[in-house]
Amino acid sequence: MQLHFKQLGHGEPLVLLHGLFGSGDNWFGVAPKLAEKFQVFAPDLRNHGHSPHHAEMDYPLMAADVEKFFEAQKIENACVIGHSMGGKVAMQLALDFPTRVKKIVVVDMAPRAYARTHDQIFAALLALELANFQTRQQIEDALAPEIPSLNLRRFLLKNLGRDEHGGFVWKMNLRGVAKNYSRLGEVLGRTTQFEKPVLFIRGGKSDYINAADEVEIRRQFPAAEIQTIAAANHWVHADAPEEFVRLVLDFL
Repeated sequence: MQLHFKQLGHGEPLVLLHGLFGSGDNWFGVAPKLAEKFQVFAPDLRNHGHSPHHAEMDYPLMAADVEKFFEAQKIENACVIGHSMGGKVAMQLALDFPTRVKKIVVVDMAPRAYARTHDQIFAALLALELANFQTRQQIEDALAPEIPSLNLRRFLLKNLGRDEHGGFVWKMNLRGVAKNYSRLGEVLGRTTQFEKPVLFIRGGKSDYINAADEVEIRRQFPAAEIQTIAAANHWVHADAPEEFVRLVLDFL
């Protein structure tokens, strides 16, 4: 699978992996600053953005996709940053292909299993009959009863595109991701360790990494350090971009 991607900057490669319902574009609030020091690659993971759709989706498959991306771009090894789902992909990549990875930064995600917290979002999106809408505003309004957060609705609707007839379509493989959603909440499937440096950055207002997770983090990633950005929620790099970039550059 050849992943769609954007790149900017020059220097050592730095690969940025986005979260669920996202795309490589999610990083472009901080990517220009990172690109002052690195050649930044921001791929769309399978079933997201402009990358190919596939019926199967789990962390070993997505890690293998990224390893093939390295091969296609002639990246021998790189530092990798992953947010949320992308953080688990980064961890899986490091465990499965350790020679490909120099360091990883995991943003607000632990290697444990997570509960199904997005079922209501999937149900609301799958219930939309896109052919019945003429404008994005109509779709945004239709989602409001089930997804009250305007910011979340607008983030999700970045996945909308138009077909050759001008009708709305999902760019992401919505049904494919929904079908595999349980697998995206699973614990990482490796008992090996990645012994190179790892930085976990958690949001102080988020519950994605808690005190109990630190034991498992350090079991699989013995060189891990954990930093907290107190003012940030789960979208750490969007909530506190300057502090996020400073922590990342200091670590890398």
